[in-house]
Amino acid sequence: MTAPYRSPEALAKACAETLYARDTATQALGIELLEVSPGQASLGMRVRADMLQGHGTCHGGFLFALADSAFAFACNSQDKATVAQGCCIDYIAPALHDDLLRATALEQSRKGRTGVYDVRIENQRGELIALFRGKSYQVRGTVLAQETQDD
Repeated sequence: MTAPYRSPEALAKACAETLYARDTATQALGIELLEVSPGQASLGMRVRADMLQGHGTCHGGFLFALADSAFAFACNSQDKATVAQGCCIDYIAPALHDDLLRATALEQSRKGRTGVYDVRIENQRGELIALFRGKSYQVRGTVLAQETQDD
């Protein structure tokens, strides 16, 4: 574990804060970091009027971006630079204007350089909106070091 972090939870929090500070896409969507721990992350996003598609519900691309961000924070929580290798999403129910969404990512497997993470998106009533699965690949470097590079 990277010094001076005394616990995996403290390391996960430092990684999340560092990643979030550099993640202008997540910030621009109004996505907030709610919780992080090793292999897990929860992010929140309010559905704005400019996120609605022609049927008056949240565009799937915004839901995907929310889930993808939660996935990124979960798989980078151990200070090992990790990127998406592949992702898929199933839309279960519509998200509506002004809904407050919560995406919770949970590590299912991490072996060698690859991992599998599941993300649930729920609205403020706990209703399931979407299910996302992301496959990760660990690249060279760390989250906390600026010199992180892809393979």
